[in-house]
Amino acid sequence: MQDLELSGGGYTDGDVDTNLSANTHLSTLIESRYSRRQAISGIGAATAAVFGSSLLAACDEDNEVVDDGTIGAGQNGTTTTGRIVQLIGQTLTGSFGQVSWEQTSGPPVTLTNAGTPNASFIAPAVAAATPLGFRFSARSVATGQVVTADTTVTVGPAVLSFNAVAKSLADIVTVPAGYTVTVLYRGGDPLAANVPAFANDGTDTNFAQRAGDHHDGMYWYGLNAAGTAREDSNNERGLLAMNHENITENYLHPNGQTGNGTTVPRPEAEALKEIEAHGVSVVEVRRQGGTWSYNQASAFNRRITPNTVVEFNGPVRGNAQMRTAFSPGGTQGRGTINNCAFGFVLWGTFLTCEENWAGYFRRSATDNANRSAREITALNRYGIPQGASGSYGWASVTPADATNTTYRRWNISVDPATPAGGTGDYRNEHNHFGWTVECDPYDPTRAPRKRTALGRINREGAWHGQWVAGRKVTIYSGDDARGEYLYKFISANAWNPADAQAADRLAIGDKYLDNGTLCVAKFNADGTGVWLPLVFGQGPLTAASPVFPFQDQADVLIHPRLAADALGATRMDRPEWTATHYLTGEIYLTLTNNNATLRPLNGTDAANPRHYNDPRGATNQFGNPNGHILRLRETGDNSESLTFTWDNYLFGAGSDLNATNINLSSLDATNDFSSPDGIWFARPTNPSGLINPLLWIQTDDGAFTDVTNNQMLAALPGRTGDGGARTITNTGSGGATATQATFVGAVPGVKLKRFMVGPKGCEITGVDSTPDGRTLFVNIQHPGEGGGPTNITSNWPQSQTGQASGRPRSATVAVTKDDGGVVGL
Repeated sequence: MQDLELSGGGYTDGDVDTNLSANTHLSTLIESRYSRRQAISGIGAATAAVFGSSLLAACDEDNEVVDDGTIGAGQNGTTTTGRIVQLIGQTLTGSFGQVSWEQTSGPPVTLTNAGTPNASFIAPAVAAATPLGFRFSARSVATGQVVTADTTVTVGPAVLSFNAVAKSLADIVTVPAGYTVTVLYRGGDPLAANVPAFANDGTDTNFAQRAGDHHDGMYWYGLNAAGTAREDSNNERGLLAMNHENITENYLHPNGQTGNGTTVPRPEAEALKEIEAHGVSVVEVRRQGGTWSYNQASAFNRRITPNTVVEFNGPVRGNAQMRTAFSPGGTQGRGTINNCAFGFVLWGTFLTCEENWAGYFRRSATDNANRSAREITALNRYGIPQGASGSYGWASVTPADATNTTYRRWNISVDPATPAGGTGDYRNEHNHFGWTVECDPYDPTRAPRKRTALGRINREGAWHGQWVAGRKVTIYSGDDARGEYLYKFISANAWNPADAQAADRLAIGDKYLDNGTLCVAKFNADGTGVWLPLVFGQGPLTAASPVFPFQDQADVLIHPRLAADALGATRMDRPEWTATHYLTGEIYLTLTNNNATLRPLNGTDAANPRHYNDPRGATNQFGNPNGHILRLRETGDNSESLTFTWDNYLFGAGSDLNATNINLSSLDATNDFSSPDGIWFARPTNPSGLINPLLWIQTDDGAFTDVTNNQMLAALPGRTGDGGARTITNTGSGGATATQATFVGAVPGVKLKRFMVGPKGCEITGVDSTPDGRTLFVNIQHPGEGGGPTNITSNWPQSQTGQASGRPRSATVAVTKDDGGVVGL
């Protein structure tokens, strides 16, 4: 008789134990040469039920009974969605040759090692307890007869099966017991065969062929086993396309920036390194022997930096406001920058989004004198006032090659000696940024395309709505700044599923992303809302607008902030990532935080309802320092709709804060958090993304980091409207109070748990998984932020393996469950 085996090297309450007894009593009952009649008459009905038809016999040529032998399929058991289930077939008596497992009832699953005694499967997603039947079969060596035994596994709905990790200030990535973290792809890692290993001492160069800094939003694109072409379902080999938002400049150079970055002109070598460390990576990764690694020499590896040539597509292409000395026709530009959140589309491309791009540009202290009134209004609205110095001082570089305009382009001051249209200087260069940029990760030869129909903002992601044949494609985006707006793009063309596997992926992007209607959200106090189309000639969007004299639709798309102002859209508490609940189509929006300066006590509304103080030591933090997550449901569950309902799914807060007016989600020590930022629903290709999809929430926090490093939580959310109306009392810095009505989602309780805490000084941002959900990729951004060569404040990722030395590096980690199950369940 085979001994019972348990999955994962030990017992957990999610494993199915298939035979908990040793069954020694059968060895005394079933002896050789028992007749079939004797065997059946000697075994009770309960035993026969457990082993089904496992006790069989036949007659030999002398009409003597020959025992076929007996097998067992184990006791019935229970588990929950996403857990590994082990089926252990057992030989009780006799000798058997061929054995197999098959499923006999219930939602179909894929059996691994079905031709062996020990098979396994991943418990499927179910809405309620659901029995699955399985049969173990074996062929008797003595008679050739097939003997069978049955067992039933009852699967329950998904639960967060891990124990929440504690808040932590340690310098490692902490995950629950039963999980493993592997550092996969670090800032500076070489991306071509001839590029040397990263020294990590500030001397490294050629970031155009190295991983950039500040890893951010990312997506997995499957490759076939040969590593030659797209295969969406592959879990072992694929491409990670990811953003590199910014830099930790002090660690990039041997002694930090020369003159702390204030000396001008900046050294060209330093500026070039800083520029190239921004942008996007495409890197091939693979799991072999259970271990993840990246392929340095892959032909798919690619860096897209702020120096990469890009194309402008859509209504703004060729507009006069896009003309520069680099592209007098206004059809091309260079690169992409401050890439934070992202999006993907079913035809297999990566949408990267340009967030805080405005701060990189310099304007002279007298530039207004050379600008029109409308130009000055637009520049101020987008955060490039006269006298702006430009982050990192790249515009100050005097290049060795006088014809090199790599650095000059960051100075957008008008040069009066050049033509008035802007074709002789870079007065319009800022209009080249703030777009959604489509890249083909499978074809490094194709130039990225900036999709101007989606509008120019501090774009924080471009997340799609539901994909429904015959229905238009929708893209949702936050404008990441305090007091900005939520937008939706509705394509002109309806979705055709045949386009999902088209060979020319960027041409499909042309079809769906270059024409459509951009809308902005207005949230009403009664829990409803409307999408306001940003269409030239409608309402105030005309040349007579008192806010801004719009000239045409291209002008509206270059200045959607001003168009949204004119339409009276709802200002939000720093709208960031959006995520789509794949089954319901509901949209989740992270609102990271706000402060009393930009939204005072009397500036709240139902969608942005809180104003309070969460002190950090002796420092008061009035406003909404901990942020919240809003969700909306389109009318008719149709993403084309121009109306919706909404509520506030979750409020960030410390568990010690007032539950009546601040900690409205009743968070406790296992799930309190602050400043939600990254947000992502599990893929619908595995159990964690079905029925009640798993939601991952990442934080970018300053208000809570005296208590814990930044973190990632897992949630099983409900539906819009599952809570109710509530009126809270807000408090201002002078002790004044004001009431605010709002709508609060159901208390999450155990359906929200802290899954990960990052190392010192980091932000956790960017998350995706393999299609089967059994590997989760997470980005750890800027560990040790605020330090430098003489004050190294984190040693991560070296510290992940116990090495307490070396400069910190942003990196991608792969998180796996030790028993091979779906991460989080």
